Amino acid sequence: MYRIILSLLLVMVFMAPQAVMAAASNELANVRWSVHKDAIEGTSKLRLVIDTTGPVTVKGSLNAKTSPNLTIDVKGATVGSIDSSVALKGEIAEKVSFVKKSASSSQIIVDLPRMIEESDYRVFTLPSDIANNKSFRIVIDINKPVPKASYNFTAGLKDKMIVIDPGHGGSDSGAIGPGQTQEKTITLAIGQQVQSLLERAGAKVVMTRQTDVDVYGPNASGAEELGARTKIATNNKADVFVSIHIDAFSNPSVGGITTYYYQKSGYDAMLAQNIQDHLASSGIMQDRGIKVAGFYVIKRSEMPAVLTELGFISNPDEEKLLNTPKFQQQMAQGIVQGLESFFAQAARKGGGS
Repeated sequence: MYRIILSLLLVMVFMAPQAVMAAASNELANVRWSVHKDAIEGTSKLRLVIDTTGPVTVKGSLNAKTSPNLTIDVKGATVGSIDSSVALKGEIAEKVSFVKKSASSSQIIVDLPRMIEESDYRVFTLPSDIANNKSFRIVIDINKPVPKASYNFTAGLKDKMIVIDPGHGGSDSGAIGPGQTQEKTITLAIGQQVQSLLERAGAKVVMTRQTDVDVYGPNASGAEELGARTKIATNNKADVFVSIHIDAFSNPSVGGITTYYYQKSGYDAMLAQNIQDHLASSGIMQDRGIKVAGFYVIKRSEMPAVLTELGFISNPDEEKLLNTPKFQQQMAQGIVQGLESFFAQAARKGGGS
C-alpha cells in the first residue's frame, strides 16, 4: 500500500512541472486581418484574428493616456513566433503590437487614429475546429468611427467662436467647501471674467449660463442638463468648448489645478496642455497636469474641448483663494492666454482632424 502511495506521489511530482509547462506553453501564433464594408449600411469594420496554440481568456479596454489604443489582456498564452507588430491601413487602426507580460500572459495593443466608443469594438474567442483545420482564435472587431469634423485653425482670438461653460448652477450647487462656498458661484464668477477678456480680444463668446440657473431647466436629469451645454456649443458652431469646474476630495490637504480632455481629435490634448500650462504658470497651486477623462461635456462635444478643475474647494486654503477676486482674475487670464497659445499652435499644425 505504501509503495503504491509513494509511486503516486512520485508520478505527481514529476507530472506537476510538465502540467505547468503545458499550461504555459500556449502561444500567440499568427495574425491576419481584413476590412469588411457593409453593402447596405456603408459602414466598415476591421476584423483582427489571432491564432493561439490553445485556449485563452481575453479582456479589452480603451486607453488614451498618450495616444488612443485598444488593449487586450490575454491570459493563458505568451508571445510566440508572431511578429512583434503588424502595420494596418490606418483608417480604423494603425498598428497591432504583441507584448509578452509573463510566461503565460500577454497583451495585444491596437493603435487607433482617434478614440472610439465602448460600443465600437468587440473582443471574443472562438474554439478550435479540428475538422476545418482551425486553431483556437482571438477575434477583435473594431467599427470605423463616424468621421469627425476637420479643422483649419488660424492664430489669434479675433472672430473665434468660444463657448464657456461655468459648471453646475441653479438646483445643482456642485461641490461645497468647508466654509460653505459653492462651486457654482466660483465657476460663474471666473467664467464671466473669461468672457470679458475674450470679447476684448475680439472673440465671439457664448456662455452656457450667465446667471445662477439650470441650463436645461428645472427638474432636468443629469444627462439632459449636460446635453444642453454641449448642444449650445454645437448650435453655435463653436471652435472650442471650455467647461470650468472646482475639484473636491475627502482629504482636505489635496489641492492643485487639473485640465481634463477626451481625445476626439488631434486638438483636444493640445488645447488641454496649453490651458493647463498657463493656469499653472502662476505657481500658486500645484500643477496636477492634464488627464484623459470621459466627462460628458468633453466627450460629447463635437469640437475640441476641455474641463478645467481650478483647485480644490475641499482644501480650506484653496477655498479662501477661490473666493478672492485676484485669484479669479488670474484663472480667467490663464484660460484666455491658454486659448491664444492653442490657436497659434493649432495654426502651425495646418488643419486636419
